[in-house]
Amino acid sequence: MNHPFEQFNYCPKCGSSAFVIRNEKAKQCNDCGFVYYFNPSAATVAFILNAKNELLVCRRAKDPAKGTLDLPGGFVDMFETGEESIIREVKEETGLVVKEAIYQFSLPNLYVYSGFEVHTLDMFFLCKIDDTSHIKAMDDVAECFFIPLNQINPAEFGLTSIREGLNRFLQRKL
Repeated sequence: MNHPFEQFNYCPKCGSSAFVIRNEKAKQCNDCGFVYYFNPSAATVAFILNAKNELLVCRRAKDPAKGTLDLPGGFVDMFETGEESIIREVKEETGLVVKEAIYQFSLPNLYVYSGFEVHTLDMFFLCKIDDTSHIKAMDDVAECFFIPLNQINPAEFGLTSIREGLNRFLQRKL
């Protein structure tokens, strides 16, 4: 895996090519003095169970990992909390309305989008929903459906952090 700094060759403030590694966390421009600290992007993931204790899963409609299984979620927008993000993402992708989002844990991830490596910190939430009967695949989801917990195979999920998150979640639930 390449260091994230290899993707940034020019200073984002002045455009200079004198943008050099300062330490393992930052690059600095030798022309204007700007220091850029590389931090992960925040993302959210939803665990949604129905009355039968089945987990809502989605099939990815787009790359990365198009066609593989996933959980509802996505990137946190600016000025948005993790809870606000997961509520919005679940609504955008499934049409479901989250009544309560309960933080579970977080995992680092590397998400490749358009050939660009995006380091993320994925926050997993257990989402409570009053009515799960009206799900509809929308946005970047090809389909969504419920699977009994004992039939979930994390290897069928395309993203590394989702597989690891499912393993943790299933250890607690099974």
